[in-house]
Amino acid sequence: MAEEHRCQAPKLCANNCGLIGSPATQNLCSKCHRDLQLKQHRSSSAKHAVNQTSIPSPSSFPSVSSSSSADKDAGSVAETKAAEVVEVEVRPKRCLGCNKRVGLTGFKCRCGMVFCGIHRYPEEHGCKFDFKAMGKQQIAQANPVVKAIKLHKI
Repeated sequence: MAEEHRCQAPKLCANNCGLIGSPATQNLCSKCHRDLQLKQHRSSSAKHAVNQTSIPSPSSFPSVSSSSSADKDAGSVAETKAAEVVEVEVRPKRCLGCNKRVGLTGFKCRCGMVFCGIHRYPEEHGCKFDFKAMGKQQIAQANPVVKAIKLHKI
């Protein structure tokens, strides 16, 4: 069986990208196979999002044809929401203060933005995040109020 694999000529990727595919990855190269899996994962998450959204009942629509168009609209809205979620996960590559390219060395502030080494401090980029309130909240959570039971005098 191992001899059969050695004797076979390498097959090109099924997507015609020019790389060599393997039978284990459905005759796709590793890049195309990863892209296919990512696309399937996104479509399954979009279907899951459609199932979670509330779709109005067909009785609220005037005719059957409008309900089918409403289903298409609901599907497109869910796909748009899924695309927005994917866009949010992408990390920005430029400083918000000076538009300098930061790449992997960008500093993420508590306000949620990414800055370069110069603008990483809250004073430098005019951060609106309330550090004092966050500190008070963390202290309150870490130190719960402890009260002793009162003793009755005899």
